[in-house]
Amino acid sequence: MEAKRYYATGRRKTAISRVWVSPGEGKVTVNRRAFEDYFPVETERLNILKPLEVTSTLGKFDVLCTVSGGGVGGQADALSHGIARALE
Repeated sequence: MEAKRYYATGRRKTAISRVWVSPGEGKVTVNRRAFEDYFPVETERLNILKPLEVTSTLGKFDVLCTVSGGGVGGQADALSHGIARALE
């Protein structure tokens, strides 16, 4: 069985994220870096993972994303938006 990969774009102010979601173990990679390294503040990480938590899919999908523009808060919101759209 071929694993599907879903793509979406998220935006917030001037921050833009490209998100690919695929079935996996819950690994999140941002700009080829570990999730915890790119977003060291826990509240930002919780905000980003909120769509996975709400849909009860936390730990069931791997998320690969690139983000650019804006500040750290805007980037976190853009990633959250992208993940929500990819899960849709």
